[in-house]
Amino acid sequence: MSTAPSRRTILGLGAAIAAQAALPTFTAHAAPSRPSASPLVPAGTASTLWYPEPADEDLLIEQGLPLGNGRIGALVGGDPAHEILHVTDASLWTGGANTALDADGQFPYGREDFGSFTLLARLTLSLPGHERTAVDSYRRTLDLSNGLVTTTYTKNKIRYIREMFASAADDTIVIRLRQSGGGTLTGAIVLSGTHGETTVADPGRQLAAFSATLTNGLRYAAAVTAAADGGVVAAKGSRVTFTECTEVVIVISGGTDYAPDHAHGYRDPAADPLALAEDKARAAALVSGAVLLDTHVADYRSRYDRLTLDLGPSSAKQRRMDTWTRLKARAADTTADPELEASYLQFGRYLTICGSRDGLPMGLQGLWLEGNTPDWMGDYHTDVNIQMNYWLSDRAGIGETFPAFAEYCLAQLPAWSRVTQQQFQDSRNRYRNTSGKVAGWTVAFSTNPYGGLGWWWHPAGNAWLCESLFEHYEFTQDTAYLARIHPLLKGACEFWEARLITTTVDGQEVLIDDHDWSPEHGPQDARGITYTQELLWSLFGHYEEACRTLDRDLEHAATVSKLRERLYLPEVSPKTGWLEEWMSEDNLGETTHRHLSPLINLFPGDRIRPDADDAATLKGATALLAARGMESYGWACAWRAACWARLKNADKAYQLLLTNLRPWAGGDTGTAMNFFDMYRVSDTRAIFQIDANLGTPAAMLEMLVYSRPGHIELLPALPDAWAASGTLKGAGARGGFTVDVTWERGRVRGATLHSVGGRTTTVTWGGRSRTVTLVPGQSMELL
Repeated sequence: MSTAPSRRTILGLGAAIAAQAALPTFTAHAAPSRPSASPLVPAGTASTLWYPEPADEDLLIEQGLPLGNGRIGALVGGDPAHEILHVTDASLWTGGANTALDADGQFPYGREDFGSFTLLARLTLSLPGHERTAVDSYRRTLDLSNGLVTTTYTKNKIRYIREMFASAADDTIVIRLRQSGGGTLTGAIVLSGTHGETTVADPGRQLAAFSATLTNGLRYAAAVTAAADGGVVAAKGSRVTFTECTEVVIVISGGTDYAPDHAHGYRDPAADPLALAEDKARAAALVSGAVLLDTHVADYRSRYDRLTLDLGPSSAKQRRMDTWTRLKARAADTTADPELEASYLQFGRYLTICGSRDGLPMGLQGLWLEGNTPDWMGDYHTDVNIQMNYWLSDRAGIGETFPAFAEYCLAQLPAWSRVTQQQFQDSRNRYRNTSGKVAGWTVAFSTNPYGGLGWWWHPAGNAWLCESLFEHYEFTQDTAYLARIHPLLKGACEFWEARLITTTVDGQEVLIDDHDWSPEHGPQDARGITYTQELLWSLFGHYEEACRTLDRDLEHAATVSKLRERLYLPEVSPKTGWLEEWMSEDNLGETTHRHLSPLINLFPGDRIRPDADDAATLKGATALLAARGMESYGWACAWRAACWARLKNADKAYQLLLTNLRPWAGGDTGTAMNFFDMYRVSDTRAIFQIDANLGTPAAMLEMLVYSRPGHIELLPALPDAWAASGTLKGAGARGGFTVDVTWERGRVRGATLHSVGGRTTTVTWGGRSRTVTLVPGQSMELL
């Protein structure tokens, strides 16, 4: 597309250049450098999901395809005549600080007090005469390799192409309409708010926008504009229209005045969301659609291309199937479909790249909603879900998606510390400290972006969050990052210094957790629960290592180290043969409960492992995992799969992957048409929860590479379905490395280790072992 005069109807040329030079931004992205050539992966080699029909508008959460740039996202349906986009901004949250406990000792947990993640807008693109019954050769595709959703079809021998993407570089969502064969495009764009806003068009700028303020004071706005080659673009009432154009570029932007700043009430007082939305949309519309696409793809692929995976070839018959048919065929047939399974892992990476950048982290539904009432408010759950959302980042070569999680915790820390020290000892809190003392910080089971907590207090939530935060350091060996999270580690340790109590076990004094709950079942007043004891063992060790590495708080680290030495560690029950979940020989909860709380140091922790000198604990943990069963919610199956991978049981880990890949069609759980993980909450309703989509690929990578600082094992749990041949390149390994490995007939045939900060580690495979020393940036072929 050329920069024809029609582009200049948006801004005068001089004003356009000045406006682009001085544009304020919602985020800290620098102005993009524009690539000179198309970086697109060709259609024949790109990894794609595809469908022969558009999504049902009423089932968009199950059938719509996701877009996102880490801040704004959309679900798109692909209807030729009536395209629908559900548009989100990660910071458009109702609610607030929510600091007061209710009569039952809980933080209120509703949409008005705690708050909820909500939609920013709905956008409708209408193309009269393009109804599904009037077009042929329809196909919609999610191109994972290029970060692109495409809809193509033929009408009256003219080929129409609709490309949609969420550009991080331009901070917008773009819809590019093209045709080949001498046709034109005529249609209308309607931008609607979801909270009663009024959209107003600006005829002079060919733009429509709205702005408003939530009852909590959060200001927000959205805008849409269009530019075209040929024809006319106009705006009137609440619509933007285009008439007899040969190509059209539609640009959507929006945002809020949210800021990760506790001191200013999590607001940016200088922000003008409406001006920002309009300026960003207009600036992007000045650029041709081809250049916008190339800029987006270059940025997206700079992350996506870091990991490649080949699990072996699928059959020609499987490749000819559309994605939904293929999912159903895999469930009905014992024939493996390695390319489908590889694409499921890459879909998880796609969601992570789209959902996490330098804004808020991914909550229960990532960036994607079907309405303003998501289950559990679409919040940040701290007893596995937000942690699972980030298991994939470093393992999958996209570690720069992780800091959104860390920066969120840092931004919330002042609020969490204040409310912990003001409210944790409230007499209504069933988990308050027997000591009467309180220090540091912890969280409730649910958190929001305003420092607010919801539901019950979750004493060990601080240690669980710190487990994930420290693991990112293990992957990167980034001491500047470690210094950033040090206050979180220290404050969590201070909380437990005030909370731990002394008891006697077998004549020896030990330290145990106070009244607590093993998420999310069993007694709510148990002491010394395995979940917490294991998390504290890890937290105290991580804090000691951080202090030693940073050469700070060494005296405090020594105190915490002594506490760690006195911690009670769980035993195996002589009655059940399982690792005890409580300090009891009896099982006090549900045998097949969804959570694996007592196995947290099997995965993601490392205290319990096959090569540790503790066969009894390993046997008890294995027995407990087996008792939990092989059927549960998607996220629970993902956790089980990761645990079985740690135990080197490839068959069970792979079986759980297939369980999550079962096509969802009204059953309890499974994969929807669009690859979203769904599970039923009633006979008439199911919900999407993103953690399984991210946790299952993490488990798949654990099957191929196990790592902890100082040790890497290749192909620890390779299933028969992938054993014939395969290649993995760019997988992250703790200790500061990435790994490339190829295999044939279940045996490693080639391996290369790359240092991203690590220096020495031991690599094992197939009974062989090699200790490698590198400097950061160096690589070595192992065989």
